[in-house]
Amino acid sequence: MSARTSTHPINEIFLNRWSPRAYTGEAIPRQTLLSILEAARWAPSAFNVQPWRFLYALRDTPQWDAFLNLLIPFNQGWAKQAGALLIVISKDTSLPPGAQEAVPNPTHTLDTGAAWANLALQAHMLGWEAHAMSGFSKEDARKVLNVPEGYTLEIAVAIGRRGHPSTLPEGLREREAPSGRLPLESLIAEGGFTSELV
Repeated sequence: MSARTSTHPINEIFLNRWSPRAYTGEAIPRQTLLSILEAARWAPSAFNVQPWRFLYALRDTPQWDAFLNLLIPFNQGWAKQAGALLIVISKDTSLPPGAQEAVPNPTHTLDTGAAWANLALQAHMLGWEAHAMSGFSKEDARKVLNVPEGYTLEIAVAIGRRGHPSTLPEGLREREAPSGRLPLESLIAEGGFTSELV
């Protein structure tokens, strides 16, 4: 694994967590997955409306193939060794305090992203790893998983025990390492947007 370093002091979990594709094929215990999802439940959200929803299938259950088949072939190739597959969705309306009717929620996607981050960190702390994917059929997922209108399909997630890169197809083996990040200076600006932001 390549070494990651931060420019400023942070908890090591942020450096040690990454998104591998090599998994062992081990089934994840239901209670472990529920603990991972419990951490997601405690994410912050605007007005505390908690727009995130998680649909899941555990390995070796009747639902597994339906979830795996929602992924594009590239992702199926490695995610088939995960212990659980999730589809993360968000409710795009909310009922603000004092309101009588639901209104569009402009932060439902952002808030659900916060829940995903909690999930990924909790999985890592429990000895599992989570890998988010945009490569899945949202149209098929909506039909197969009975997702009604008013919910946005956000990402698919594979959770598993980290395996050895040799189990991956040859083209993916050399990519199986933690990725770096853009320099902090290219992401922040005091006082307003500047030309240094990329």
